[in-house]
Amino acid sequence: MGLNADKDLGDVVAGRVSMNHAVTPFKDGGFDIIVGQSGTGRLADMSRSRLSELKSDLWQLAQRYDRVIIDLGAGLESAVRSLTPKGGMTLVVATDEPTSLTDAYIKVSIQENARADMRLAINMAGDHRKGEKTYGALAKACRTFLNYTPPPMGIIRRDDRIPDAIRRQTAFLSRHPQADAAEDLAEMAATIRKQPAKSAAKSPNAGTSDNTSKKA
Repeated sequence: MGLNADKDLGDVVAGRVSMNHAVTPFKDGGFDIIVGQSGTGRLADMSRSRLSELKSDLWQLAQRYDRVIIDLGAGLESAVRSLTPKGGMTLVVATDEPTSLTDAYIKVSIQENARADMRLAINMAGDHRKGEKTYGALAKACRTFLNYTPPPMGIIRRDDRIPDAIRRQTAFLSRHPQADAAEDLAEMAATIRKQPAKSAAKSPNAGTSDNTSKKA
């Protein structure tokens, strides 16, 4: 995205800045973001009590926004599970790779709240038909072994222009708005925007994010 953030989530975790001071506006997208750190292992090494404090700080900050998004990585570490919000929508993203499908299935299986709004999105699909086939296989496994079928949120087609946007550190939808994947993402965003915005919560577990957004 080409952001040059002075502070990021790592600074918050280290106690150098508050959550509020780590916010970076992304004017082109019309939303704010707290930049995360990939591969540092800091979240995985944090104690449960410190993770709870972090989640509480995120929740307090989230009250300023209409919608919030947590972008959690793959895996089942305690940090990932503890930062998954108890309320709102949980979007599980998978590809047709066996490891990705297994990870997505396990994420669905450990969902503690039976009433949770969990959806499945298929990424990097060869085309819509192949994406639907991948979703069907994952949904069948959930239905057979979990007696639960998360509904589909959407299919994002594989697009060679995504690496170009990454190399140029530019928002994909800004650089290639007419691309197939951009069309799929826009459709998915429209679906999300139709969902009710988060309601005021009384518990830090109600919804938190390291990507804070004023717009869907």
